[in-house]
Amino acid sequence: MPQMRIAPAEPPHAAARSVLRSVLGRAFILPLAFTGCATPPAREAPPTPPLIDATARTLMQREHVQGLALAVIDSGAVTHVAAYGIRNAAGDPRTTATVMYGASLTKTAFAYLVMQLVDEGRLDLDGSIASLLPRPLPEYDDYHDLAGDARWKALTMRILLTHTTGLANFRWLEDDQKLRFHHDPGTRYGYSGEGFYIAQLVLEEGLGLDVGREMQTRVFDRFGMTRTSMQWRPDFRPNLADGFKVDGTPEPHDERSSVSAAGSMDTDIADQARLWAGIVRGDALSAAARAELVRPMAAITSAHQFPSLAPDTNPANATINLSAGLGLVTFQGPRGLAWFKGGHNDWTGNMVACVERERRCVVLLSNDVRAERLYPELVRAVLGETGLPWGWEYEWFGQGH
Repeated sequence: MPQMRIAPAEPPHAAARSVLRSVLGRAFILPLAFTGCATPPAREAPPTPPLIDATARTLMQREHVQGLALAVIDSGAVTHVAAYGIRNAAGDPRTTATVMYGASLTKTAFAYLVMQLVDEGRLDLDGSIASLLPRPLPEYDDYHDLAGDARWKALTMRILLTHTTGLANFRWLEDDQKLRFHHDPGTRYGYSGEGFYIAQLVLEEGLGLDVGREMQTRVFDRFGMTRTSMQWRPDFRPNLADGFKVDGTPEPHDERSSVSAAGSMDTDIADQARLWAGIVRGDALSAAARAELVRPMAAITSAHQFPSLAPDTNPANATINLSAGLGLVTFQGPRGLAWFKGGHNDWTGNMVACVERERRCVVLLSNDVRAERLYPELVRAVLGETGLPWGWEYEWFGQGH
């Protein structure tokens, strides 16, 4: 039986710094909403690798970021992979083979596994988990809190993967640290790692799968990701990244012993480049399953991603159709459908942003959480204007110092 998996919270941190005009050549202006046009603008040529590298290093210096890795995908192919800075307090250099915490990027990789099972007819995204689990959810050790609340039967894999469960991000964020529904499943977006724990339970208990093994064979091995695992591997240690908190304090890498669909993946930037290029191309999925991955499914009305169940709303979200896909977030930007996924803890800042029509992405992994301060500018420098709602992703964005 799976044990309860605890992942770190994703709190906001210090405010973003001002725009670096000299790097981008013009002021960075993020529209509150994209009202759109009938035809997306012509595709711009991507910047050259030397320009990308120079921009990244300049922004890192400005934000005191110790380590950063970057990959660029264009037309579904990896065109640039680079690493900058250091991987630990000893000052060892970061390379493209440096392993670090993938954090919540794991969720999208897990959703990709789920869609393979859907393609094979082994899962129905909209079937109740009650029809898959051999016994009621509240009878499992981690879910006794839900006894007496029949709403758990309304949970489906789609609801679990679109963060519309009604559960808190993690139960330990509740005052009494007990799991409960805050609203009916399927009615409101609210980021929840708990939902991915349940989705993993369904695969393990309902389908009899070893999620760690399935992720390895169906995702990591398929894409040639030799330095990626859902659990700690001792061979990672010679080139491993420790983290840096917002005040610069180093944090040793956590050697995770258990598999967690919500975020246990260790990986390097070269492997992540292969993963996201494969996801963009739709490798191993039918065209219908790949389209479903990024289809807007649940409107996101909250002003910010966290706190996940805060009552605040932002009507501007509707103008860009900000929505949950499966393990990622979609929106309509100036160049059509775009999507993104972040991964975060107190010493990790990861981000993937993609323009769907162009099959063009930037993948960013940092073992220094301060790197998130430079992501809005770096993503724009690499992809051009995407319209990505940074103010929703990062609560501090646009607040100044």
